[in-house]
Amino acid sequence: MSTELTGTVAAFVETVNQHDDAFLDFFTDDGFVDDWGRIFSGRDAIKRWSDKEFIGAKGTMTVTQVDTDGEDIVVVADWRSSWANGLSRFTFRPTGDKIAAMIIREG
Repeated sequence: MSTELTGTVAAFVETVNQHDDAFLDFFTDDGFVDDWGRIFSGRDAIKRWSDKEFIGAKGTMTVTQVDTDGEDIVVVADWRSSWANGLSRFTFRPTGDKIAAMIIREG
């Protein structure tokens, strides 16, 4: 375990922390967000979710732990926003230089 991120996921976190909708460009065309069991598939659905709960909530991720689970990259981060706060576990499923899935659970 470490706290150092590299590659696509590191760039994704940096983009999120800048509150930049360009984070959407990191997802594959059929990418999805699973936010505690609520599934948002495709760019339009992810954007609608994000406008309220992610980028729109001015969220920031302070990475506290990084691990791998097979091909997945698991990031525990202190999430701070106007929507929700606290430790969250973000599991990323990278595909090449894109993200096929981001699964969010309690950290």
